[in-house]
Amino acid sequence: MRSVEVIVVGGGPAGSAAAQRLKAAGAEVLVLDKESFPRHKLCAGWITPAVVSDLRLDIGAYPHSFLSFRRLHWHMKGLHLPVPSIQHSIRRFEFDAWLLQRSGAEAVHHTVKNIRRDGQEYVIDESFRCRYLIGAAGTSCPVRRSLFDGTLRRIRALQTVTLELEFPHDWQDGDCHLWFFQSGLPGYSWYVPKARGWLNVGVGAMAARLRQHESIWQHWRHLASQLERQFRIRMPANPTGYSYYVRGGVGQARVDNAFLTGDAAGLATRDLCEGIGPAIRSGQRAADSILTGAAYTLDGVTGASLGGGLLSRWLDWQFTHGASPGH
Repeated sequence: MRSVEVIVVGGGPAGSAAAQRLKAAGAEVLVLDKESFPRHKLCAGWITPAVVSDLRLDIGAYPHSFLSFRRLHWHMKGLHLPVPSIQHSIRRFEFDAWLLQRSGAEAVHHTVKNIRRDGQEYVIDESFRCRYLIGAAGTSCPVRRSLFDGTLRRIRALQTVTLELEFPHDWQDGDCHLWFFQSGLPGYSWYVPKARGWLNVGVGAMAARLRQHESIWQHWRHLASQLERQFRIRMPANPTGYSYYVRGGVGQARVDNAFLTGDAAGLATRDLCEGIGPAIRSGQRAADSILTGAAYTLDGVTGASLGGGLLSRWLDWQFTHGASPGH
């Protein structure tokens, strides 16, 4: 059995952020992930300037696809509003592998099935042992399932569902487009161009409210028709679906020396359902708690993608109808 000081389950942005900070301080860290990196990861890949800052990312030195756009095009109820806003897009296939490599932590391809306590330590699948454990494996994180199932309740009203597709495309419009609440969708759809000829498109909504209306597949077909009319894009394949949770009232995200981060704790923003920023910040906070003994608190981790002003609050209400607001 292999013993290390810290095991991080999940090598995505939350896990890599935690591992990097721990390794920089000299801690012995091992990352376990069920996938080998680089791995396919569907995501709009929109990263905010705050993410760039949190990661101390030198954009000029980043070796993969990185696109900055200076306008967000808002489409709502027949209105089109181009909003000046510097934002960025990356491909998760490249970005996650780069972050994990940059962390300096050893990564092992392993599907975690069983976690048990052994005194002050944790034993994983009778193969790994650690003093500290960080759950960073997304919505279905085994750390959450094994150690937090009775302490961190999920609220169905805050669950999102999405359909998404990323494909090579010689796009002509290099700005991001967002369509809100079209055809009764209790959410929004998007067009996010990426560097080197890639494009991500998708549709997402709160699952509970969507069930009261049409199928998400009907909204996907509406988006496909719209993209063909507006951009002459014909979808090359069927989309893939997935689900995660936006920020609710997060209670106990630490149990003894086990921590939950990112989507495992349900930390995506409530205004645009963006999860990369909260994942990175929570991973860094979990590392800081291990290194300094500071309390692990998620207050202020999520914030709002649009700054938390009137527009953020209005979108939050439109999406969630005020279900269990974060704090």
